[in-house]
Amino acid sequence: MDTRKRAGISIKTPEEIDKMRVAGQLAAEVLHFIRPYVRPGITTGELDDLCHHYIVKVQQAIPAPLNYHGFPKSICTSVNHQVCHGIPGSRRLKNGDILNIDVTVIKDAYHGDTSKMFFVGEPSAIAKRISRVAYECMCIGIDMVRPGVRLGDIGYAIQRHAEKHHCSVVREYCGHGIGRRFHEDPQVLHYGTPGTRELLEPGMTFTIEPMINVGSRHVKMLPDGWTVITKDRSLSAQWEHTVLVTNTGVEVLTKRSQDDL
Repeated sequence: MDTRKRAGISIKTPEEIDKMRVAGQLAAEVLHFIRPYVRPGITTGELDDLCHHYIVKVQQAIPAPLNYHGFPKSICTSVNHQVCHGIPGSRRLKNGDILNIDVTVIKDAYHGDTSKMFFVGEPSAIAKRISRVAYECMCIGIDMVRPGVRLGDIGYAIQRHAEKHHCSVVREYCGHGIGRRFHEDPQVLHYGTPGTRELLEPGMTFTIEPMINVGSRHVKMLPDGWTVITKDRSLSAQWEHTVLVTNTGVEVLTKRSQDDL
């Protein structure tokens, strides 16, 4: 293995990229697998159990969040005004909830990281809107990925789109480099200034995962030390993909066959 470094950022070899493709597709498959189970009455803990079994027994892979810095579960489940890192448990989903499920799979030592929004029953108009805006923000960021672009350009475009729709971008949490380690350099901010931050080059792999709020961008952490919520308790939505910078543009390593709202 001959990973190169550019200012602390790992440039993946073709062999590493192949392994990341496998891990990315496994993560995507988990989100496809769990979709029929997201319905009123199920608990987030039951969703975690289902995903854990699928990852470990069916995929013969490892759920990266489990025991990561003490996180107690195999996926993250963030409901309504929960922004990220929600711990699955006894909470029972009800009609109208929106839910982000965040999955990271390790296969042959490499990570694939992705998340998407789910509607539980019939969502409200505002729930549909924030999910759509968050999805569009992610897509705008991904579409900009190519050699020569700077991360500040991507962050600025995401922020501009969110604010154009009178939504806000969470600033305390961001995307990240990924590979053999869950979190690598660079940090991928979803706000910023054009022409600043790291220059993209082929072989870089990272996540784009904007967290978009209906109300204020300000957040706080719950006493469990993990779950982050909006301070004003407004709805929040997030979508995430792991991407590779190619010679001519971008490859989405966690792309799903039905990657939609």
